Amino acid sequence: MFSKAVLDHFRNPRNAGELPGATATVEVTNPICGDILKLFARFESGRIVEARFLCRGCTTAIACASLLTEQLRGCTPAEARAITADFLSSALGGLPPATFHGAQLAADAVTALIPRLSPGR
Repeated sequence: MFSKAVLDHFRNPRNAGELPGATATVEVTNPICGDILKLFARFESGRIVEARFLCRGCTTAIACASLLTEQLRGCTPAEARAITADFLSSALGGLPPATFHGAQLAADAVTALIPRLSPGR
């Protein structure tokens, strides 16, 4: 049911854990399934230089959060906006409709994160 990419990110999550010195932290939830994603980012010189996550959720939610942190590194806020649920799903080999909510949770975290990256927050 899951692609090799999904299973790899689930079994070997990248950038899992809290991020000391994060300049922005957001938490998003899916009230229907109960998944929770906490995303941490460090923003310097107009770019996201580091991103980490904590996730309590299904296989797909964890895999998408892992991939998301990899994709965010080096991004400007404008570039981060291009990280959508469809993009994450595609990058993981295409998620079945029943598990697409994991990609949507990660995309919701990006949407919540971007306004917090502005200077002075």
